[in-house]
Amino acid sequence: MEIETRLAVLAVALVLDRLFGEPAFLWSRIPHPIVVVGSAITRLDDSLNDPDRSFRARRLLGALSLCILGLSAIAVGAAVSLLFSAVPGGFVLEAVVAAMLLAQKSLLDHVGAVAAALRRDGLPGGRRAVALIVGRDVDVLDEPGVSRAAIESLSENFSDGLVAPAFWYALLGLPGLFLFKVASTADSMIGHLSQRHAAFGWASARLDDVMNWIPARMTAALVAAAARLSGGSGAAALHVAMRDAPRHRSPNAGWPEAAMAGALGLALGGPRRYGPSEVAGAWLNAAGRAAATPADIRSAIRLVEIAWWLLLAGAAVTAALLWL
Repeated sequence: MEIETRLAVLAVALVLDRLFGEPAFLWSRIPHPIVVVGSAITRLDDSLNDPDRSFRARRLLGALSLCILGLSAIAVGAAVSLLFSAVPGGFVLEAVVAAMLLAQKSLLDHVGAVAAALRRDGLPGGRRAVALIVGRDVDVLDEPGVSRAAIESLSENFSDGLVAPAFWYALLGLPGLFLFKVASTADSMIGHLSQRHAAFGWASARLDDVMNWIPARMTAALVAAAARLSGGSGAAALHVAMRDAPRHRSPNAGWPEAAMAGALGLALGGPRRYGPSEVAGAWLNAAGRAAATPADIRSAIRLVEIAWWLLLAGAAVTAALLWL
């Protein structure tokens, strides 16, 4: 499939995802592809990540497991794409499959639910809602902390849940999209520095870092452009992103978060608690307001919606220009 066709298919997929999200009637009947990938990762982790093996051996076995999963994803993606190319209207089917692996509507729904819960049920409701989208200890969060957590999650997940998969589909089609989703899922499951997974998940964390490097910076640019179009300061968003993103413990997550902090005039990031442990984190736009509110959540959602339109327009217009 030529790149102009992939971009047109991507535009359709973006619209399908925005309209329908993740239909419960479908995924209640068949397993979601990410659930299948997650099950495979769990089986490999259980069978190969033996704590009695050396650190080096577990790191090699983790890399081998990732190679198996990654090559399988590429092969399945290529086979599905080839099948669709052989049937009339196959590009529509490919758009549907691509839309299944994008996450704009579900992300906005979950983050919007945090603002609604804070408004309707106060702090307890906000904590319950934000607990569905963040891994930190929400019981220690006050209302500004809940609001900041929701905005940070929105920023990071807009990058790795929408911009990154869209980028890899545009570049490499379904094989690239499937590979990215395997890397992202593996990183979320085993790519952290726990005692069990520091070795076995090393390769997954590194591949996820590599595959998110360009999309994270694209997301910062999209947020800045959205801020400018909405009457805010795109320059401030870019300035804060370039200055503060390298301070984030993630090589990529800091870019969309810092851009959002600059766009909204908020201070995001900072220390956070996971269970009994507090993790140090740099403040992004430390001079901004730390007292975020539900209104700030809604403002962040509006920026992401504008950024989505920019991404859609970019795919559609570039496809049209390449066809001329």
